[in-house]
Amino acid sequence: MAMTPEERGRAAEDTVAALRAELARVGVTLPSLRVDPLTMAARAPYPLVELGRCNLDTAMRLVAVLREAGR
Repeated sequence: MAMTPEERGRAAEDTVAALRAELARVGVTLPSLRVDPLTMAARAPYPLVELGRCNLDTAMRLVAVLREAGR
């Protein structure tokens, strides 16, 4: 069953919050993590999650966490 535009918006925000929480749990913060507002502005929104940019230390931490998770 397809989601309504409102449900898609809520799901996007909930997913960003969950992703932020899980990343924080493993010591990673993506400061620009958000729902892309332009993708929510359409009549039939198709939200994209913007991971944004991060500094080198954060990128290295993310690589380490992903490598560990892959073991």
